[in-house]
Formats: sequence, C-alpha cells, structure tokens
Amino acid sequence: MKIVVTERIADEGIEYLKKNGFEVDTTYGMPREELLGIIQNYDAIIVRSVTKVNRELIEKGVKLKVAGRAGNGIDNIDVPTCTQKGIVVVNTPDSNSMAAAELAIGLAYCVFRFIPQVNAAARRNDFRRNNFIGTELDGKTVGIIGLGRIGSIVARKLIGAGMKAVAYDPYIPDEKFVKNGVEKCQTLDDLLRQADLITIHTPKTEETYGMVGEAQLNICKKGVKIVNAARGGLINEKALFDAIKNGQVAGAGIDVLEPEPSYDKAPDAHSYQHPLLELDQVIITPHLGASTKEANLSVGTTVAKLVADALNGKTVEALNMPPLQPIGMR
Repeated sequence: MKIVVTERIADEGIEYLKKNGFEVDTTYGMPREELLGIIQNYDAIIVRSVTKVNRELIEKGVKLKVAGRAGNGIDNIDVPTCTQKGIVVVNTPDSNSMAAAELAIGLAYCVFRFIPQVNAAARRNDFRRNNFIGTELDGKTVGIIGLGRIGSIVARKLIGAGMKAVAYDPYIPDEKFVKNGVEKCQTLDDLLRQADLITIHTPKTEETYGMVGEAQLNICKKGVKIVNAARGGLINEKALFDAIKNGQVAGAGIDVLEPEPSYDKAPDAHSYQHPLLELDQVIITPHLGASTKEANLSVGTTVAKLVADALNGKTVEALNMPPLQPIGMR
C-alpha cells in the first residue's frame, strides 16, 4: 500500500512505515494542483497543519483509507466527509502539548521583555537599554482561553512564575480548574476585563473562529498583551492590528497566522504578506509550537504507527470511528 506524506515529519516515522512494508512518497512543498493530480494513487495521507484534506481532495483520493494528522488540531481535515467516505482519521494530541505550551510561555516572556527587538537592536550596535523597559510577569494575571492539555500546562508553569491564572472554558469540568489552581471565568468577557496577558489554546471551530475581535479587544485592559500559539483566525487579525496601532494592545506573540504561509519554501520562492509583519510590537514565529526534537520525534513516530495500524486493520483510536477494527473501509 502507498502513503503520501505532504509535510515534514521525523525521519524515524518515514522509516517505520517503510520497514513495515509501505511505499512512502514525500511531497513537501508540492503545489496543491499537483497533489490533487496524484492523490488517487494513495491508500493514506499524512499531513500537518497546512495541507487541506477537504472534500475536493477526498473525492479525488478514491483509494484513501486513512488520513493521519501529525499533531493535534484537525481544522484542516474535513472529518465529516472522511467519515462519509469511510476514511479513518487519526491524530497525535498528546505528542506535542509540552512543546506548544513552552512556546506560548516563551512568546509571553518575549512580549513582556522585548527580547527579539533588543537582540535586533544589539546586532545594529544599538545598546540603548532604556529604549526597552519591560514588564514583569510576576504579580500579573494571565487569562487562558481554553484549559485543555496545552492550556493546563501553561497555567501551571505561569502560576510557578508568580502569575495569577484565570481561564475560560465552558467544556472543562470545575474539578480541572481547581486541580490546576486556576480561577474559572463564567464568560469570556470576565476573563478579558482582568487579564494582563491573554493566551489562547482552543481548536479552530465555527464557535471559536474570530472569538477575539474588535469588541472583545476593547473590553480588555489598556496595554494588554496577547499570545496566540493555537490557530490563526481565533483572533481577528485586522482588529488586533488596529488595537496595537491605537495602543489598546501593547504587543503580541503570534505563532499562527491566517492564512498560513508555506513552511518549506525559501524566502525568495514566495511573496507572503501579512499586516502584522509590519508591526514592531508583534513577534511572529512560523508555527513552531510542535517544533522541538522531542515533539517531532513523538509526533512523527506516533502518526506513522497509527496510520500503519489502521491500514493493517488493527484497533486504533480514531477521531471519527469507535476503537474497533476499521471494517468497511474502501
């Protein structure tokens, strides 16, 4: 059976698939139209966050039996259509939680202390430290939107840094708030009004898309700082741009933009533009949440094993089917 891997995973994951008898093709950076032209040859596809496994691709992938997401979020996979077509969808939600949480915290420190801007100034031989008077996290309030795996890690670590943690998540039981030492907010507005730092850790769904927009930013404390290491589009990026320009938001650390750029092309191979790239108060990273050696290895090998097991008819923890052998797959 043949598997196409459209975005980079650990070499160990590719080797695992090959050693288990699968033919594997890697198509990193392949244009969408070319992928659509070859997808009919494959029994499984492995993606990260950029490749859209939508109805168009699914219908052209007439042999597809498994779609593997190397990572957690599945907003780029049309799960209902996969289910309709008998395609098992698997992901690796536990493999990169620590990496994503640590990046969010790192971005928070950078926004509070201007670390990237100071480094850039020093490389220009500008050592005027009075131009970069930062703010301490200790004694401030962090508002965490989404208290799942990643949000809980962020809460524990920032409480350890001396912050008070409040969170909004209507789907998490009260016991988890208590366990993590986090005060529960009954509404998003309650969180926004008291947070000095807002960090977002939700999936991208119809409910969460654009959940922080102009109205929400205007509720916040003046000078609030924002981190988004979850998904682009959870914050209305035009509203964020305007709020930074007018001083309502002091700065932001953004790991995910909408739309996402290609992560495999050299700078001269594409002309990606985004308004937030114009602002010195915004620190932007290229969706690095899962980009640690540990997370890459875990994500790559875990998704490879899940896809192999599903193709071989073994029991898998699928997102769209019960943990039974995938009977009736085409």
